[in-house]
Amino acid sequence: MHQRQIKPPRLLPYLLFCLVIGSFITSCSDEPYPLKQYQIAADHPAPPKARTCTNASETKNAYFGDSHVHTSISSDSWMFDVRLLPEDAHRFAFGETVYLPPNDANGNPTRPARIDRPLDFIAVTDHAEFLGESWLCSTPNSAIYDSNYCNKYRAGHGRSFQLAKHIFSPIGFRDDEACGKDGQRCRDAARNNWQRVIDAAEKWNDTSESCERSAFIAYEYSSFRLGSNLHRNVIFKNNIVPNLPISYIEEPLEWNFWQRLNTDCKLSNTGCDVLAIPHNSNISNGRMFNIDYYGVETPEQQIARATLRSTIEPLIEIYQHKGDSECRNGIDGVLNSTDELCQFERFENNSIYLTRDKTEEEAGDCPDTGKWAHLKPHLGPDCISRLNYARYALIEGLNEQKRLGVNPFKFGLTASTDTHNATAGGVEESSYQGHLGMGDNTPSKRTNWNDKIEGNANNSPGGLFGVWSTQNTRADLFEAMQRKEVFGTSGPRIKPRFFGGWHFPADICNNPDLLETAYQIGVPMGGDLPPLNETTKTETSPYFIALASADAGTATAPGTPLQRLQIIKGWVDQEGKQHSQVFDVAGKPNNGASVNTKSCQQSGEGFAQLCTIWQDPDFNADLNAVYYLRAIENPSCRYNAWQCTNLQGTDRPADCDIENSDRPKIIQERAWSSPIWYTADQANP
Repeated sequence: MHQRQIKPPRLLPYLLFCLVIGSFITSCSDEPYPLKQYQIAADHPAPPKARTCTNASETKNAYFGDSHVHTSISSDSWMFDVRLLPEDAHRFAFGETVYLPPNDANGNPTRPARIDRPLDFIAVTDHAEFLGESWLCSTPNSAIYDSNYCNKYRAGHGRSFQLAKHIFSPIGFRDDEACGKDGQRCRDAARNNWQRVIDAAEKWNDTSESCERSAFIAYEYSSFRLGSNLHRNVIFKNNIVPNLPISYIEEPLEWNFWQRLNTDCKLSNTGCDVLAIPHNSNISNGRMFNIDYYGVETPEQQIARATLRSTIEPLIEIYQHKGDSECRNGIDGVLNSTDELCQFERFENNSIYLTRDKTEEEAGDCPDTGKWAHLKPHLGPDCISRLNYARYALIEGLNEQKRLGVNPFKFGLTASTDTHNATAGGVEESSYQGHLGMGDNTPSKRTNWNDKIEGNANNSPGGLFGVWSTQNTRADLFEAMQRKEVFGTSGPRIKPRFFGGWHFPADICNNPDLLETAYQIGVPMGGDLPPLNETTKTETSPYFIALASADAGTATAPGTPLQRLQIIKGWVDQEGKQHSQVFDVAGKPNNGASVNTKSCQQSGEGFAQLCTIWQDPDFNADLNAVYYLRAIENPSCRYNAWQCTNLQGTDRPADCDIENSDRPKIIQERAWSSPIWYTADQANP
């Protein structure tokens, strides 16, 4: 077996980092502060027994949720004056009114917010890193409430370097004044906020037969090592959870983090189960999907690490308020990668200064050659790489499957908001109230592209997490996530379905038993094409059913019709070159639909539902391949265009009157299915 040569990371950036922040760190040692072994909480009740919900369906229902939600116990939410707790996030998600900044003289928020339609499920994911510090500095009479550290914390606005340095550093450490030399004070205090997360989820999780809502216990692991976004949201299946989350400060390396989740939960023999969902690979400097086996030497050890990653991380978040991580035009290393719809929500364009191409020799630690950039703020390599984007990571995974027999990037696709307002699922464009407290508390801020405004128009409302599940319970939703029968949307409640197989009836889209047939003789999104058998062995190419329903919207905000369905294929040829291709398979790409950005009035025809059966015209049975579905709406107004319609005089930013491709006012909302994989040696035994 060929062994991939892995270059060790250069030490210079790490040493320079230690010098830069040396005045803030007691020592730049190789080990983080010691941490007691996490123990599974013994005082939580056993998970509820399996039950049948009143609306259960064997052909699956679509449930919409948000698995990326911050409340005021996340420091970067609190510092923007948000005072909503996990309990409030659940109230908003399931239809109640909450209040956002600005706050009055007594510190009470004054701006009402209510979701347009309640969600089916939620996971509050406050940052694990500073749960203790935020408790100590926001709780009067705590041991350090009047310390210099806490005075700075409470006086801070926005994202404080006092905290950011801890997740920038490649070495885990805590502040001595806040946490004590051993960090124990902060770990002890963190249990208070962790209990808030647990209690809110337990209170709002519906265990009756109506199964109206599900609430997961969760948190965010927030690695920003040397300026690369390597964050993960951690979701537990039930109420058997560790006594504390695992933070970046305790486990700065992803593979150690995966191992801790595996040993402390999945292998604990307690009933604990867990998965992690990476997000914002678009600003990861090529590191999120880097083939990283550092410290591992043998092929067997590489296989073990790749298997661990795919086990712990079966899903990725393809879209949220910091943009789209699906694909990008102009990427080196993938043939036929140009895709007009990859211009969607390019957050990194205004967050990164684009520079020039560099040679492989100049690339240094960058995990891929090609266009480079400077992320603000950033220490270390700067990369706009194919390994920033999900589509190309899926293709890279095919290479690893061929080399190792294991695909570390065999992930399903989801979306969420990353709201820091505790407003889970608040994604409706025309009524969007922002995601960042005082950072975007007015329409003037939200429609301004000035990057000095924290919540500027470069941000989007984010998306929604869709799950195809027999019923709305924690266990059923979680198991659907594990089998990757999930999808993401950019906000609308589009319902995409995607099936693959070696034979489907030609008229299946007109068959009232479409779903029963598709499940019986095919595989749904997230699955593998089955091996050829006596019935199908004469087939020369797989078939796919592509189906989607448009979001009907609400009485005050009607939904937008679908324009088309696309199937995206990725593969690696015999020479190891990576390819992608986009196929329009249903609908009308040039249907003439448009929108007036002055009034946001839409025109043109579209589709309430689209369905087709498609066969790959260029299939090669000897090559591994991956396919996923993308459902595209007609053009509609982006939220900044909606809000500009009501702004006059000094409240109206100049950007409202600028027509510029870098300041889009029109979007085409969309949904992404999880992929279906073809593996040559498995399909042809």
